[in-house]
Amino acid sequence: QLQLVESGGGLVQPGGSLRLSCAASGVTLDDYAVGWFRQVPGEEREGVFCISRSGRINDYANSVKGRFTISRDSAKNTVFLQMNSLKLEDTGVYYCAAMTLNNPDTCYRLYVAYSYWGQGTQVTVSS
Repeated sequence: QLQLVESGGGLVQPGGSLRLSCAASGVTLDDYAVGWFRQVPGEEREGVFCISRSGRINDYANSVKGRFTISRDSAKNTVFLQMNSLKLEDTGVYYCAAMTLNNPDTCYRLYVAYSYWGQGTQVTVSS
């Protein structure tokens, strides 16, 4: 059974950086497409970034273009979300999620497509 654990959240000033980690246990995370989602109270969970099983393909929200990147580390069985130039509106609880896909070069930022979820990590951008 795949279990996901996020870490790396915290309080940061606007313009700062954080790196979130999504560590998997139980199975190989390379067998799954992985997405990062952000949720703010009262709003729908937003797909921020996703990465395909192969790692060759990713997709991201326009709001994070040029600021966030996603990567896999197979040796650590972990997916990272590097967040730079953080803005106030990046505040929220960040979740990683995993889904099985036959195509190794596909991922989706639609939260209903994902079966496995971590517990979330809080990111607060504030001056």
